Amino acid sequence: MIYGLVNRLGDDLPISVASAHCDIPCKIYDPHTAQIAVLTMIRTLDIMAELPQSGELTRSQQAEFTRLVMQKEQHGIEVKEAVRVIWGDYFKQPQLEQFPEIHSLTHEIMMMASRAKQNLDRDAALTLLEKVNRFADIFWQSKGVATYTADCPYPPALPVVYPDLKS
Repeated sequence: MIYGLVNRLGDDLPISVASAHCDIPCKIYDPHTAQIAVLTMIRTLDIMAELPQSGELTRSQQAEFTRLVMQKEQHGIEVKEAVRVIWGDYFKQPQLEQFPEIHSLTHEIMMMASRAKQNLDRDAALTLLEKVNRFADIFWQSKGVATYTADCPYPPALPVVYPDLKS
């Protein structure tokens, strides 16, 4: 309905049609946002584990637990969104031929992100980090950028794949 109205207005007014082919500006892809989101999920799980495990939580602890669950959920969505955009918009035929595992890896990331969101399983989140790191490694390789792995400099201090921008 609105589209039809705007189209009719376009007949009378000089309105240009705008379109875009990417979700984000071209060439601004970086898997680091997915990596940070997974690390946040893991750190959130670690903070949750510090809450009392037996007995009732105080109202303040209940509020903290609820906030942490919401943050874990939100960051799980961010992992999926970041990977989906790169997979759908960046990877084209040449990269798909060079890295045929990217489709199955992306699917595994989506499934593992869902699993990590559904429960408080730190091992699921660690597996998700491994898969997202592999995705990041493939991404940087596809651009001809070497990578290295180092522990991130903040909790949870886990291995992350980084682009070696000095080479």
